[in-house]
Amino acid sequence: MNIETLRMFCLVVDLGSISQAAKLSYVSQPAVTKQIRQLEETYKATLFNRVEGRLLLNENGKLLYPIAKSIVSDFERSKEAVLDNINQLESQLKIGASFTIGEYLLPKLLGQYKKHYSDTKITLIVDNTPNVLESLSNDVIDLALVEGNVENKNFNVEAFEEDQLILIHPMEHKWSNRNVINIQELAEEKMIWREPTSGTRLIIESFLKEYGILDSLENYMELGSTQAIKSAVEAGLGISIVSRVAVQRDLEQGVFKEIEIKDAYFKRNLWLVRKKSRFSRQSLDTFVELIKNVPVI
Repeated sequence: MNIETLRMFCLVVDLGSISQAAKLSYVSQPAVTKQIRQLEETYKATLFNRVEGRLLLNENGKLLYPIAKSIVSDFERSKEAVLDNINQLESQLKIGASFTIGEYLLPKLLGQYKKHYSDTKITLIVDNTPNVLESLSNDVIDLALVEGNVENKNFNVEAFEEDQLILIHPMEHKWSNRNVINIQELAEEKMIWREPTSGTRLIIESFLKEYGILDSLENYMELGSTQAIKSAVEAGLGISIVSRVAVQRDLEQGVFKEIEIKDAYFKRNLWLVRKKSRFSRQSLDTFVELIKNVPVI
């Protein structure tokens, strides 16, 4: 038994005729008769009496009819409710991004998206990688764009861009007249870091550990944003390794300087993360397609 069987039962009752129900439903009379018999087999009881060529409900049918009408009505209302919700969701886009992406890359992407989909309401949450992924897991956001590693197997994870991590130092610094240093020289400087849960911090530590220098570095200062780190380096408080995309304009304006580390190249993928789902949404799919096709670095 399914909803269509109950719907046909109610239609036969309302019209009092299998032939009329078949005509109105654009099916054959035997098809309607079959559905009524299937329903009677399900309940193991007859539902109609035939009186002067008309089908009239017996006591069993009278008991079933209002319940069946309610079930069919509730089903129709449930479809309307879900459809309304889908339409509302299609006009919304909730994005979570880790700090570097949210502050330096997403404005360009959102600007491009809004040119073509101006009616879509966009909500943006900018936080560190663990918090953004937690928001995705709890369905607070539809999509996460993060810098750190993603290990949750319930997520679909794709690299959408590659970002270089570079070493910056104040303008007035002993390295100012040099183009390259040895990685061991980092141990002589005051390193300014992001907070321990930062995706960027974890990636940088992993790189430095591979080069055998991490344990030699002085953890001089921890700051909660790339902007704070840039200000600290500009003020001469220390050096830092940061995303190139976050400091490109500052380098061009001479706020601080970049220096190469000999035989060391730090890069990382930026990740597009979604929950695994059987259903897709046009607004989300469109934005993901934009991310994959519009250069942001």
